[in-house]
Amino acid sequence: MNENKNIPPQKLPLQGAGGALVVLGAGESGVGAAYLAQQQGYDVFVSDFGAIAPHYKEQLQGWGIRFEENQHTEAEILKAVEVIKSPGIPDKAPIIKKIKEKGIRVISEIEFAGRYTDAKIIGITGSNGKTTTTSLTYFILKNAGLNVGLAGNIGKSFAYQVATEKFDTYVLELSSFMLDDMYQFKADIAVLLNITPDHLDRYDYKLENYAASKFRITQNQTANDVFIYCADDEETLKGMDGKTFNAQQLPFSIKKKLTPGAYLSGDKIIIQTNQQPFEMTITELALQGKHNIYNSMASGIVARVLDLRNDSIRESMAQFKNIEHRLEFVAKISGISFINDSKATNVNSTWYALESMTSDVVLILGGVDKGNDYSMLRDLVKQKVKAIVCLGKDNQRIHDAFEDDVDVIVNTTSAQEAATVAYHLATKGDTVLLSPACASFDLFKNYEDRGAQFKEAVKEL
Repeated sequence: MNENKNIPPQKLPLQGAGGALVVLGAGESGVGAAYLAQQQGYDVFVSDFGAIAPHYKEQLQGWGIRFEENQHTEAEILKAVEVIKSPGIPDKAPIIKKIKEKGIRVISEIEFAGRYTDAKIIGITGSNGKTTTTSLTYFILKNAGLNVGLAGNIGKSFAYQVATEKFDTYVLELSSFMLDDMYQFKADIAVLLNITPDHLDRYDYKLENYAASKFRITQNQTANDVFIYCADDEETLKGMDGKTFNAQQLPFSIKKKLTPGAYLSGDKIIIQTNQQPFEMTITELALQGKHNIYNSMASGIVARVLDLRNDSIRESMAQFKNIEHRLEFVAKISGISFINDSKATNVNSTWYALESMTSDVVLILGGVDKGNDYSMLRDLVKQKVKAIVCLGKDNQRIHDAFEDDVDVIVNTTSAQEAATVAYHLATKGDTVLLSPACASFDLFKNYEDRGAQFKEAVKEL
């Protein structure tokens, strides 16, 4: 399936051949791309419109790579034969518009690094669960003895690993922003977990545009490749309608029996690919909650496609520890449990978090609202939430959404204040859940900073 209108007319030769290559954005992906490009013989220039973190600056200086910060020097940038763009930079940024007007190709770090590795690629995307599923898949493969790397939206830069390691397989967490700038890239195993409204500000507020980005995970796949997807996800099924997929399809579901694929039979996950079936009871899974059954099924299918031993898969799925800031247990104080789900930056993630709660909840919500539709949370909020603590600069839309469903809605402007207020609103046996449904940039550097400040505040209670 290769239907995107933005595919560049031709591919650059693999050798750098001394051409000028510009990297926009000097974070993990940009600095890694710069190093690989230098190694491949390009004349590299790194430009960041903001300040560059000290450790990245030191790396660039150590490698002798030219860079600038707090500006974009157009004369230098527009000389490039190709530009590698940080996924955080939108296409409507003035410098990107100028680059494209000049006909200079703009690609992602993943696209660039993919040119220089023959490793098997497992690409995982979805609005929710992709970090958990990527981490779990990597854990299963590593435990089984595979020579495997972890990259994309997680871990060290893919490009840097391609430059410095010799992995046989990579597990990549891929965001829609990364996929937007990928053209020749191909995943040997592509996983699409779900599609729910997220980042719509980058997609003209159209869900179909965002969905089209997610389906780029299947681009360039052949009959030798595999496409794993959720057969219970409406938007995924809608996006597949009328499209042709070359890869073998392996769906997963908790609602219906699927063979080949994965399904739930009573309290057992059954995975049936071309090899012997895999079975495991959901009570044995390290990751609990309905959403994590889906995540475990997706990872399990990958493991079976790679023909890993059932005992090894089962052991890994039982032992895995979840990532930080994703439904992370922080502490129990006076009988009140505190859960850090700061990574929930959209409404659907918060829905999943609430769905997995088994006690009354004091919910900490808020931040930068990306055009959220809170209506999908209303039923769960009515059932489980006794109070909402808003953590953000502008909380009006949260008040408007839930004022008829919750008696207490309180505004706070720091993690410490939110944790303290939530603690006083909760009683023994309750759960205080930080699951904001919003980005963090109004009060924090990122969701990690928000989660870390919350955990610190809980420890001081």
